[in-house]
Amino acid sequence: MSREIPDSQVDLCGELGHEAEDDFTPIGLEEPFGFVCQGCADCCKGRQDIVLSGYDLYRLCRRLSLPPELAINGFCRLYMGSLSLLPVVRLRPRKDSGNNCPFLYKNRCSVHEARPLVCALYPLGQTIEQDGRVWYFCQDQECGGPRNSASLKEFLEQAGILAREGQDVEWARLNLSLSRRVREAAPRLQRIRLKLAQRKICHALYLDYDPARDYLPQLRENLARLEPALARLLEEN
Repeated sequence: MSREIPDSQVDLCGELGHEAEDDFTPIGLEEPFGFVCQGCADCCKGRQDIVLSGYDLYRLCRRLSLPPELAINGFCRLYMGSLSLLPVVRLRPRKDSGNNCPFLYKNRCSVHEARPLVCALYPLGQTIEQDGRVWYFCQDQECGGPRNSASLKEFLEQAGILAREGQDVEWARLNLSLSRRVREAAPRLQRIRLKLAQRKICHALYLDYDPARDYLPQLRENLARLEPALARLLEEN
C-alpha cells in the first residue's frame, strides 16, 4: 500500500516537488503521438494527486446525479492549498484498495465518460500559461499497446480534450489570478477574513452549481456575485 500524501503536499498543480522528473519538451499538434491504452489501469493505482477543476467536479456530479457537496464528501478531499491559498479538490483514494482511485473497479473506470482532465490526458501533461497558451508534453510511462500513426491532435480529439480546452484555459487563468490576489492580501488580513474569502471562493468555484444547467454560464454568474464581496474582504477597495 502506498504512503498517504498529506494535503500540504498536493496543491492545484498536483503533488509538489515532482516537476523536475518529467520532460517538459512541448509536443506540436501535428507531431506523431500514437499512444494506445492497453487497459492495465496501472495509472489509476496508488495515485493521490488527482486534482479536480470545477469543470471536472461538475462533470462527475452529472455522471453520479449528485450535488457538488455530496460528491466531494463521498469521493474527494477539500482543503486550502499551501501555496495557492485557494481551495483544492482532489480524489480521495480508497485505502481498502491500496490507495487506488475511488472510481476504479476491477481495473475499469466506472466514470470513464466523465473522467477528470488529468486522467483523459494520460500519458500527457498539460501546461497553461497566464496568456492562455497551452502546451502538451509526455510524462514518463512504460505502458500502452502497439503504437499507431496518430498525431497529438488526433489523440486529443479522441480523448475529448480539445473540445474542453477553452474552458480549461479559462479555469487556469482564473485560478492564477485569484491566487495572486489572495497571496498578496494574506499578510495584512486577519485570519478570519482570509478564511471567509477562501470560503466564498470555494462556493463560487466548486459548490454553487446545478448539474442540470450548463457549467460555464454558472461559473461566470458565480464570479460576478463573488467579486464585490471578495474585493471587500481582501481590502482592495
